Amino acid sequence: MEASTPCPIDDVIAELADSDQPLLSSKLAELSNLSREALTHFQLVWETIDPVRQRQIVGRLVELAEDNLVLNFDDIFKYCLQDEDIEVQCQAIEGLWDSEETSLIGPLLKMLEEGDSEKVRAAAATALGKYTLLAEHDKLRVDHATVIQETLLKVVADNSRPAEVRRRALEAVSPLSIPQVRISIREAHESDNIMLKISAIYAMGKNCDPSWLPILLEELTNPDAEIRYEAAVACGELEDEDALPHLIELTDDPDSDVVMVAIQALGKIGGISAREYLEQCLDDTTEAVREMVEQTLSEMAVDENHLPFRLPVDRD
Repeated sequence: MEASTPCPIDDVIAELADSDQPLLSSKLAELSNLSREALTHFQLVWETIDPVRQRQIVGRLVELAEDNLVLNFDDIFKYCLQDEDIEVQCQAIEGLWDSEETSLIGPLLKMLEEGDSEKVRAAAATALGKYTLLAEHDKLRVDHATVIQETLLKVVADNSRPAEVRRRALEAVSPLSIPQVRISIREAHESDNIMLKISAIYAMGKNCDPSWLPILLEELTNPDAEIRYEAAVACGELEDEDALPHLIELTDDPDSDVVMVAIQALGKIGGISAREYLEQCLDDTTEAVREMVEQTLSEMAVDENHLPFRLPVDRD
């Protein structure tokens, strides 16, 4: 009896498993939307692949999926959530960022509470943030929303857990407009841990509660550039016009990253005064600033349903 001829995908998988072969995008793309039979074959071969090669494969798949929305490697990423390698697990979580399948909630909660490393638990906490956003907009079943909310808040409140995991849990739960979340944000902001404080400021923006604005305006003058950065981003999220003069002052900040987010925040808040100020910034001597201003004005024009923003003619 003649041996059956292997299907092309088997050859592709075999080539990808060979560490001596280059990882070609054209070959990796063949792993998109694998049939059940091909996925089973992939899983069998995966166990024989060198860990370094595994990380390279998953990392490249994440990049390809981000660059081309037609490609779908979700089944592979789901399988890799169970991998023994920490880096592979984290890459798989990243690869599933756009997926809103509720079947992922259980595995992510388990990784948050029982993950093999701080990095995995933090990544799982971050990934759960998309579900709290769905819950806030009543697009998630109440039972799912409840268990996610309770687990994230429990992690935030547990001082025995690593600060990195707690801060990512706080950021993830922040979209929920419930008293317990506001209490957690305030407590984190008052913490002596600078990283928790930074995450609390980030969370204020995601929480979209205007009562945070006075704190954010004060933090715009904080000596720590990272805090000023997050405060500017959060002001943009709140879209409160009272923040405009403070953000305009921040466009002279000595930290270039802070300047960039201040410009973006002005664009998100919008309005005539923000647009007029940004148009003046087109004469800025810094090319990066001019480019950011141009991009922001263009986005404002679309949001405000104006005619497309036209750059001034260069007469030099």
